[in-house]
Amino acid sequence: MGDVIELSGNGTTGRGYLATPEQGAGPGVVVIQEYWGLVPHIEDVCDRLAGEGFAALAPDLFHGATASEPDEAGKLMMALNLGQAARDMGAAVDHLVASEAVRGAGVGVIGFCMGGGLALMLATERPDDVRACVAFYGLIPWESAHPEWSRLDAAVQGHFAEEDEFFSPDQARQLEQTLRDAGKDVEMFLYPGVGHAFFNDARPEAYDASAASTAWTRSLEFLRAKLG
Repeated sequence: MGDVIELSGNGTTGRGYLATPEQGAGPGVVVIQEYWGLVPHIEDVCDRLAGEGFAALAPDLFHGATASEPDEAGKLMMALNLGQAARDMGAAVDHLVASEAVRGAGVGVIGFCMGGGLALMLATERPDDVRACVAFYGLIPWESAHPEWSRLDAAVQGHFAEEDEFFSPDQARQLEQTLRDAGKDVEMFLYPGVGHAFFNDARPEAYDASAASTAWTRSLEFLRAKLG
């Protein structure tokens, strides 16, 4: 359904995967990858969003590199240049804002694992453009990465796993309280009996169909409500 496109501007040149709705135009959503890279699962998320009427763009934050094993993926994640990633994500925002396939003011962002943390960071860095942020088990593993929550204007929805060994329920509750204390629009959901990456249907050892379906429905309703 979608296509790989060149992404340039905002001080960077790269590529991304863009899927647009058949009816012509819809709300824009930036999709942020897990630490596996811009793999078919993330492209499928873009296609699914397009099927629901959104224009979805996933920037390739690893610039062509992908991983199939956790150790390899972890190395790619920890080697990620956050400044470059910010430029790449910003270029994706700019592309959607300027695109004829996007209607309405502002865009949303949805991210998974590493991408969930980066989605939150993008929302704080582009508050004038990002109106809605969905974070699936959002992880910010870089010690130098400290989002400036006071800059956050987007509404936030979070999806977290009760048995997550990387981002615990206590950490999810702490993040929710931090955002509430800062006066932000936030709702967090905790899914019982599932672990990290429960939404990723390309990883059968982690995927949970029931939790994934519920989280997807909630995400679509949230994005439609916030983006129009």
